[in-house]
Amino acid sequence: MNIKTAFPGSYLKAADLGGKRIGVTIDRVELEDVGSDNKPVLYFQGKDKGLVLNKTNSNMISEIVGSDETDEWNGHRIALYSTKVDYQGKRVDAIRVTYANGQQPPASPVNDSSDDIPF
Repeated sequence: MNIKTAFPGSYLKAADLGGKRIGVTIDRVELEDVGSDNKPVLYFQGKDKGLVLNKTNSNMISEIVGSDETDEWNGHRIALYSTKVDYQGKRVDAIRVTYANGQQPPASPVNDSSDDIPF
């Protein structure tokens, strides 16, 4: 038994991803009481658990979708993965959001002229 998966909860946690990158389709965002706060929770089509959103993941989804309006996120594909982050002075597992299917935004052109470099 893996102790990190021994305590199931209502919301996704990094251990639920099993070290894999998981593609999901956004179903909706709802405001819910989480602990003593009211936070946005992202739900996915065909999945039971939601992801409690933080600023980092919210900003990434806004970038992927191209909108800060959560009502416009429905139906968009994203990928979830677990990684280590610094939180309150400790390294902890966290869920992060990225583009689905390896898609990325168009890259900015590279300036190869060393004369234009300001440093």
